[in-house]
Amino acid sequence: MGGNCSAPFGTGEASFGVRQCHSTDFEVHRNWLAITHNLPVSQWYYEATSEWTLDYPPFFAWFEYALSHVAKYFDQEMLVIQNLNYSSQATVFFQRLSVIFTDILFVYAAHECCKYVNGKRPGKELLEKPMFVLAVLLLWNFGLLIVDHIHFQYNGFLFGLMLLSVARLFQKRHLEGALLFAVLLHFKHIYIYVAPAYCVYLLRSYCFTANRADGSLKWSSFSFLRITSLGLIVCLVSALSLGPFAVLGQLPQVISRLFPFKRGLCHAYWAPNFWALYNAVDKTLAVVGIKYKFLDPEKIPKASMTGGLVQEFQHTVLPSVTPLATLICTFISILPSVFCLWFKPQGPRGFLQCLILCALSSFMFGWHVHEKAILLAILPLSLLSVESPKRAGIYLILTTTGHFALFPLLFTPPEITTKILLMLLFTVYSFSSLRALFRKEGPLLNWLETIYLIELVPLEIFCEIVFPLTPWNLKFPFIPLLLTSVYCALGITYAWLKLYVSVLTESVTVRQKAE
Repeated sequence: MGGNCSAPFGTGEASFGVRQCHSTDFEVHRNWLAITHNLPVSQWYYEATSEWTLDYPPFFAWFEYALSHVAKYFDQEMLVIQNLNYSSQATVFFQRLSVIFTDILFVYAAHECCKYVNGKRPGKELLEKPMFVLAVLLLWNFGLLIVDHIHFQYNGFLFGLMLLSVARLFQKRHLEGALLFAVLLHFKHIYIYVAPAYCVYLLRSYCFTANRADGSLKWSSFSFLRITSLGLIVCLVSALSLGPFAVLGQLPQVISRLFPFKRGLCHAYWAPNFWALYNAVDKTLAVVGIKYKFLDPEKIPKASMTGGLVQEFQHTVLPSVTPLATLICTFISILPSVFCLWFKPQGPRGFLQCLILCALSSFMFGWHVHEKAILLAILPLSLLSVESPKRAGIYLILTTTGHFALFPLLFTPPEITTKILLMLLFTVYSFSSLRALFRKEGPLLNWLETIYLIELVPLEIFCEIVFPLTPWNLKFPFIPLLLTSVYCALGITYAWLKLYVSVLTESVTVRQKAE
C-alpha cells in the first residue's frame, strides 16, 4: 500500500493520469514485465528476486509478456529483473499509458451494458436518462479511477471483461458470456467470488430449456448438447492457460502462488468486512482484559497493524480464524442467493443480483481480502441502481462507504486533495442523479442512513488533520486505519444485509404473483 510521490509529470494535479506518483503496485507490475520478458515460461512462477513475485493466473502473465514487448521501446532498463524499484519517468509514463489504453475494453463493455437498462422513468433530457446516468456511474467511478489511474492497477480492463460477459448474458448469448468469464478467471482469480452465480444461472437458464406453467423447472428439458458446449469452453480455456504448466509439472507451484494462505486472514490494512469487526472486538476485549487484569500481557501475541507487508495474525481473546473457517462462512453466506437464483429465477437481472451478493458475501467473509475487492460489487450494482429506488439507496450506501474505505491507498499530501475532490464530485453526482431519476419515490435514504454517511466527514478530518497532531500519532499510528476500516465495515455490512433482505423478499413476492 506504500507509495512514492514526486513532481507531477504534466501540468499540475489535473494530469494525474500520467503523474510521476506511484505506489508499490508500479514495482509489482514492472517486476512482472521483467520476469515474463526475460525468463522462459518454466521459471515465471519460481522467480523470487523481488518480494513481489508473480501471483496472478497465466493469462495475466501472458498479458504482461505482451506489454513488455511494447515497454522495451520506452525504457529497456525497466525490463531488467535486478532493477528493483526502478521508476524512471518513461517507465511510469508507459505503465500509466498501458492502463488508459486497456480501459478501451471497459468503455465498450459499459456501452453494451447501458443498452439493457430497464429504467422506468426515462427523462426528457439526456442528463436524466437512466442510460446516461449509468454510463457516468460506470465510467467515472471514483474507486476504479483512483485504484487504476492513481494507485495503479489494471482493474478497468478486467472489469471490462466481466461487464461484457454480463451484457452477453442479457443478450442471451450464453456461450459468449461463459467464454468471457472463463477467460477472466484465468486473468485474475479473484473473480472466482462470483463463479457460483455464473454456474447456477447457466445451468438453470441455458442447460434447461423450459419451465413448467408455475415457473418450476422442467427436468426433461435438460440439454446435454448445451452443457457439453459449456464444458468444452471451460476445459479449452483452462487447458490453454494451465496446460503448459501441467506439462511441466508445475501446477502445484502455480496454485501455491495464486492462493497464498500463509499471508494471513487480513491485509496490513484491514478490508472493511466482517473480519475487521471481528478483529476490532478481539482488540477491544484484549485491552479491557489487560486493564482489569483478566489477561497476562506477556502471553498476548504481538501482531503488527502498521507494516507494509502482510503477516499472520493470532487473535488474543476470540478464536483464531483459519482459511477453512472463512471458506465455510463464505459458502454459507452465498447459499441463499444461489438457491434464490435456482428456485425463483428472474432472468438476467436475477443473475445480476446473485452475482452482486456472491461478490459481497465473499468480500465479507473471504480470506485475505483486499479493500479494492469492494469494486467487484459496486460496479455491477450500478446497473441495478438506475432501475429501482430501493437498489439506488443501497448503491449510495455501498459506494460511499466502499469508496471512502479506499482512501488509505492514497496518503501522500498531493494525493489527499485529489482523492477528496474526486470523491466529492462522484458522490454529489451519484446522489443528485439518482434522486432526480426517482424524485417521485421519496427519499432514497432514511434519516439514520443519512447521518451515518455524513459522519464520514468528521472521521476524515480526524484521521487526516487532527490525529497527526496528537501525541498518539507516534504510539498508535494504526488508529486512523483501524477507525476507517471498522466504520466502513459497519456500512458495508448494513448494505449487504439490506440487499439480501430486499432480494429474498422480492423473490417471494414475484413467486406469489406468478402463482
